Order: sequence, then structure tokens, then C-alpha cells
Amino acid sequence: MITKYGYDVYFTVAVICIVVIILATLFIEPKAYRYLLVLVSFVFLGFTTFFFRDPERTPPKGNNFILSPADGKVIVIKKVRDEEFFQTDVRQISIFMSPLNVHVNRNPITGTVEHIRYVKGEYFAAFEDKASEKNEQMIIGLNGVQGKILFKQIAGFIARRIVCDLKPGDTVIAGERFGMIKFGSRLDVFVPLSADIHVKLGDITKAGETILGEYPRNQTEMTK
Repeated sequence: MITKYGYDVYFTVAVICIVVIILATLFIEPKAYRYLLVLVSFVFLGFTTFFFRDPERTPPKGNNFILSPADGKVIVIKKVRDEEFFQTDVRQISIFMSPLNVHVNRNPITGTVEHIRYVKGEYFAAFEDKASEKNEQMIIGLNGVQGKILFKQIAGFIARRIVCDLKPGDTVIAGERFGMIKFGSRLDVFVPLSADIHVKLGDITKAGETILGEYPRNQTEMTK
């Protein structure tokens, strides 16, 4: 399945590739050049189809779970100070998405969008630490029965297009799609220090399925 967030790019590429194939078949000589153009068109269309794929995911059951919002590799786990949403020390988990990963993003918890801010920034490589502060990004804060969470969609060196459906006041469900970042990027997730982290550096995550961490059970029971 192709993600709805990529329809504009995908169908533009598809039309261009089809036109190139038709023109090459009718007019290009010698045949070696014709076959090369046709092959390149198919490869380009195939990569675009692969990039904008959107497989179904089954979120694990559990109100305390913090799910990964992105497919990729865990590159940072550290304690930081957050003044954007928590106004206290939190744990940061950063996930790097290569161009080969699924780039559709999913909600990490069930809750309400209480904070959202777009930052027009730079385009450093997404795996660099300064990308978290300097790059173009969409910052989203959710409040659920489990507690708060903050996450950032961060554009990388190649990615120049952040897509986010969320707006303040929206109620979201853990594991549901909310947007994507096109062509390589990063997701930073910020959770309370009390959360039990389930991943380690180098782990591979799947959006909507991998459990990044878990809120303390007594915290959930107190908020019911």
C-alpha cells in the first residue's frame, strides 16, 4: 500500500516515468539507449514505490506502553532538560530513519495534542546531535492517561518535507498514522525519567509496534 502522504510525489514520478518509457520506445535509437532509459525509469519508479510503502501494523495491547513513532535505528538515549513541554529533566530517545526505512510516522501513545510547534531550521545530517536543535522540525506534545510525551519530526540533509496531520486539541490513538518525513530523517522522543526504557543503542524499531518504554503502572492507576 502507498501512503496517502506520498500521493503527490508518487503519481508525479509515475507519470514522468511512463512518459519517458513511451518516448524512449517510440523515438530513441539505438536500442541500447532506449533500453537504458526504460530500465532507469523502472528502477526510479520502483524505488519511489518502495519508499512510500505503508504496511499495516498491529500495536501491542497495554495502556502503559510508549510505542516507537518511527521505523529506524536507535542512535541516542540520554538524559536532557526539556523546557518546551515538560519543563523538567526527561529521557531522550532518538531514532534515525534511512531512505530504506518506512517513513510513515505513528502516534506513540493514546492522548490529546496539547502542544505543537513548527520550526523552520537548517538541514544537517539527521544522525548528528545538532540536528535535534538546529534542523527543520515539527514538535508535538501529547498528554494521555499514562502521562506526557514530547516528540519531534526532524528533517535531515536529504529530507525537506515534513508532513503532520495533528493540530492542538486532537485526540489520537497509539499506533495510528499521523504523518511522515520524506527521504531520510529522524524522530526524537522525550519521556519522563520515571519511564522504564525497553530499547538500547543500535536497536531497530518499527513504528506502532516496537515498545520504546513503559510508564510506571502506579502512575496510570492514579490517573484513572
